[in-house]
Amino acid sequence: MELLVMVDACRRASARNITAVIPYFGYARADRKTLGRESIAAKLVANLITEAGANRVLACDLHSGQSMGYFDIPVDHVYGQPVILDHLSSKIISSRDLVVVSPDVGGVARARVFAKKLSDSPLAIVDKRRQGHNTSEVRNLIGDVNGKVAVMVDDMIDTAGTIANGAALLHEKGAREVYACSTHAVFSPPAIERLSGGLFQEVIVTNTIPLKDKNYFPQLTILSVANLLGETIWRVYDDVSVSSIFH
Repeated sequence: MELLVMVDACRRASARNITAVIPYFGYARADRKTLGRESIAAKLVANLITEAGANRVLACDLHSGQSMGYFDIPVDHVYGQPVILDHLSSKIISSRDLVVVSPDVGGVARARVFAKKLSDSPLAIVDKRRQGHNTSEVRNLIGDVNGKVAVMVDDMIDTAGTIANGAALLHEKGAREVYACSTHAVFSPPAIERLSGGLFQEVIVTNTIPLKDKNYFPQLTILSVANLLGETIWRVYDDVSVSSIFH
């Protein structure tokens, strides 16, 4: 609502162009109906932003790419991947020991991009079955992680059930260390307990969502997307290609 009020204020002040910068698009997961009589909230919010007067949207790591199609205005989809990759490259990890892991089948494309950027590392996939809202059951692991450093990649960590169950399976299958990487740290209870319980060598997130002090724990690393968003805003303003940042 605050974003809508600000956009409306800019429009009423005769702003020539209004770009809504949305580091975390909170309703992106509600992009389809999973049960009857459900709202498609991602489309609703997209309509509200457009009707308020925004001419363009800059969003970071949308849960699903198709959410961009809900807007009737241009959308620049920014990825937190370069920030996380720069941090991982500072680690002294041999590419021969590295394996990138998708915590579910839906995240394979994202994990494949990470794997390619990390010296074309091998890919593993956790096979899970969703039991209900924010609950899932891990069934199997596709790929070899024995003796490897596993890097789990996801767009967000909410209750951490998926990524924690996946990490437990990776340790069971012989992974030497497990890193969790995610752009959005939602951290709904009991995420902190799951993430700080010893399964992860490091939990790497960005600051697209401000974290309260109570949600900090020793394994947590928070990276800033300020430079990434700043560069993107400059390119939008100067009519320069945004996609070239990620190539």
